[in-house]
Amino acid sequence: MNIDMIRAAAQRLDGYVRKTPLLSSPFLDEIAGRRVLVKPECLQHTGSFKFRGGWSAVSALDADTRAKGVIAFSSGNHAQGVAYAAKKHGVPSVIIMPSDAPKLKIDNTRALGAEVVLYDRANEDRDAIGDALAAERGLTLIKPFDEPQVIAGQGTAGLEIAEQAAELRIFDAEVLVCCGGGGFTAGVALALEAEAPKMKVRPVEPDGFDDVKRSLASGSIQRNDRTSGSLCDAIVTPQPGNITFPIMDRLVGPGIAVSEDDALRAMGLAFQRLKIVAEPGGAVALAAALFHGDQLNSDTVIATVSGGNVDVDVFKQALDTLND
Repeated sequence: MNIDMIRAAAQRLDGYVRKTPLLSSPFLDEIAGRRVLVKPECLQHTGSFKFRGGWSAVSALDADTRAKGVIAFSSGNHAQGVAYAAKKHGVPSVIIMPSDAPKLKIDNTRALGAEVVLYDRANEDRDAIGDALAAERGLTLIKPFDEPQVIAGQGTAGLEIAEQAAELRIFDAEVLVCCGGGGFTAGVALALEAEAPKMKVRPVEPDGFDDVKRSLASGSIQRNDRTSGSLCDAIVTPQPGNITFPIMDRLVGPGIAVSEDDALRAMGLAFQRLKIVAEPGGAVALAAALFHGDQLNSDTVIATVSGGNVDVDVFKQALDTLND
């Protein structure tokens, strides 16, 4: 992984990716006690930053390999990002999803042109299903985070952050990134190392699923005891990736963990003050900026809102926090 891969991904994404803005609100600044800028990747194609990595990975394949199609494992945002990228390239995609995934995400993935293969996560092995399909059809696996071209695609958001912050004369800030397996965090950190070296990335995770925070503190990869049971499901992974962790270990600052309640409050405020819709996992970085200032060191923070694919009932919970 290097900056040249990210710059090459940016060239392939040019004209296809949405360049999301940096948003601000004096009301959020007052809550945080510092300047807060928000990078709303919830406005990206398919509602999350995952489109960047999906397009980067699909577009990097040679034409003959790509024509055979791609396969991915996902219950949500990665599924939709890869499916849409494959559709736009005119190639088949197969997405293996748990049968208990939200119906909306299954339906959306199918609507984006993917063949959805459902499996029983309690009794079936998704890897075995995927290996058999890939071998039978010659499909290329696109991993959700521990894949160089996916990391390169996610890093294009970091290039945008550096450029947009410079336009605002901001060169020294903490950049809070919603973190699961670390593809987004590692990609943004690599981009900022090259383009805005005074900025420091800080990964943010939900309480109880803070494997990256603990891994950074210990210097070795740590696993979560659980891999489900959080409203922030979009960023819940077993452990950091073997590719992403060394990058994060070298480049990012200490991790921050936030509660589900904080994530819901941040979602409500994002809607009220910025007019954007965030999902719980996509709001944890903003929650850290607003409610965990004692763990921050900069006068200015940039927070990613990494996704906005949220069920109506959960979003209603977030809006109800505005009345508390």
